[in-house]
Amino acid sequence: MDSTPQITHHGAVTGVTGSCHQYQAGHANLLIDCGLFQGAESDRPLHAFGFDVAEVTALIVTHCHIDHVGRIPWLIAAGFRGPIYCTEPTAALLPLVLEDALGIHIPNDADLVEKALARILGQIQPVPYNQWHPLPGGEIELRFQPAGHIMGSAYVELDASGHRTVFSGDLGAPGAVFVDPPQAPERADILVLESTYGNRDHEARAERKTELGNSLKRALADGGTVLIPAFSLGRTQEILAFIEDLLFENNLLHTTHSQPDGTGAALPIILDSPLALRMTQAYRHLLDHWREPLQNKRRAGRYPLAFDQLITIEHHRDHLAMVKRLTHTQQPAVVLAASGMCQGGRIMNYLEAMLPLPETDIFFVGYQAKGTLGAAIQRAQPGDTVRVNNHPTPMNAQIHRLSGFSAHADRTGLTHFCTQIPTAPTEIRLVHGDAKVKREFQAHLANRLPDTSVWVPD
Repeated sequence: MDSTPQITHHGAVTGVTGSCHQYQAGHANLLIDCGLFQGAESDRPLHAFGFDVAEVTALIVTHCHIDHVGRIPWLIAAGFRGPIYCTEPTAALLPLVLEDALGIHIPNDADLVEKALARILGQIQPVPYNQWHPLPGGEIELRFQPAGHIMGSAYVELDASGHRTVFSGDLGAPGAVFVDPPQAPERADILVLESTYGNRDHEARAERKTELGNSLKRALADGGTVLIPAFSLGRTQEILAFIEDLLFENNLLHTTHSQPDGTGAALPIILDSPLALRMTQAYRHLLDHWREPLQNKRRAGRYPLAFDQLITIEHHRDHLAMVKRLTHTQQPAVVLAASGMCQGGRIMNYLEAMLPLPETDIFFVGYQAKGTLGAAIQRAQPGDTVRVNNHPTPMNAQIHRLSGFSAHADRTGLTHFCTQIPTAPTEIRLVHGDAKVKREFQAHLANRLPDTSVWVPD
């Protein structure tokens, strides 16, 4: 067969969401990811794919974030019946993510959600890391390599008669809590590369735990609530592990305001997200996949994801009661809630109630895509109005941006990934980034790899 593949990009082209790439070689017609469009791209129909779904022979999943997997139920509803390949941790996490996505889009039909999940589970085929796996037909081999982004994340290597194509998925940065950073592939004729942070480096990454602790102390000193909008998968678990470290090392004070009897009260760390709670429980069961330093803490009797001051809220009535309590008592507390870009979920009720309060501090620990409420809040000045839950809401809270917590590789990390490939790729395609970022990163890589064609799909 002709070993040169045809690659078509159906998402993560004009922005950072909706990742979906089609790989065709011989009789193989593969999809790499099938993600949800968010932010400014969220008006795109869930069922409009731009290719013949019935001809897709397999779906390969890089990791479980919703912008990489969120449209899988609609892909299956449109007729996809092939295998879904992913790593073993992703196979454990994927049903939780998709159940949540279906519950949002089909809120009043539990039977339909259950049937859709049953079909998806029947198509998932876990593949171990670092092992070549022949795909049906025998023409293509697949290998997952650790991507260092979140638990289970991988970059994808596809080999067609010696022609090697690599899809980066989302690459992680050094210093992640649960996973090791990615290593460059041994070969890549074509590299499809994410570029989310391709024009800048993360600030103070090495000091991010100390920065978080100092920021929390300052924010909590005069009362009020710290709100941390966080993705349920990956970011929430990392922040919890950092907070457990701070509590253990006493860098974050164990006591805050005084009780009527004069004693101190333990600072409540509130996890208010049903999906994040299920993800956190799943992370605990994936202990064998944790980085060794974190496993050592667990062996020493510490519980990075289940410490004493952690309060979890599952039921909606308890969530509403907590919003009311924190708003009216101004008790110092830290709240982690989804969604990470403030596009829905329980963080919305906290924001509507607490954005007007100058005692509120909001910590953004991840990327805020164009068109999201998170991006609007970051741009807003005190006294401005933003729309939360479709209501005009005054913005008087204090805003903090902690870029060192990003789970994405920055420009240095992405460049290292490319330049450490022993033989430079013939071609690099930049996806999953804003237009300006991709243009700047394209010029940067073209300078570093003069013999490589670096281009941006349109």
